[in-house]
Amino acid sequence: MSVQQPATLMQLAIISDTHLPKGSRSLPEACRRRLAAADAILHAGDFIKAEVLADLRGLGPPVHAVHGNVDCAELRAELPETTMIGFGAFRIAMIHNSGSAAGRSRRMRNRFPDADAVIFGHSHIPLLERGPDGLILFNPGSPTERRRAPSHTMGIAKVADGQIHFKLVVLD
Repeated sequence: MSVQQPATLMQLAIISDTHLPKGSRSLPEACRRRLAAADAILHAGDFIKAEVLADLRGLGPPVHAVHGNVDCAELRAELPETTMIGFGAFRIAMIHNSGSAAGRSRRMRNRFPDADAVIFGHSHIPLLERGPDGLILFNPGSPTERRRAPSHTMGIAKVADGQIHFKLVVLD
């Protein structure tokens, strides 16, 4: 007789390129709610100021992050350029700038050979795609500075029953 184990369910809230503080701009309330309700927060860089990281940590869930190209010296000293985090059986790599779209999947697979997914930012353009070898590439866009993207966005990932599912969330 075998006993079935309960399904592991974990929800990750994923953001990048918050670029705060900047004037009166702040994280949208819908974004903050999703961040606070998550089991973990992932930030792919470009906070700008250390108090933004402190604010995210104050929401409750553990924060995993990398520094971006415009982050202050304090953040660049505290946060790595890349990281790899395990969630259940899945390994998620993070980097701020994944480079140009041409050859990205191959480049990220070479850089992170053991990753199931790579989360990145920098372009502010949301992206969810699976490479030819199954590597998931995910850019959550930006919840605060959309630039050329049509909307402010963030991402969520659900880990359950041995699978991981990423989703872009429009905040506008």
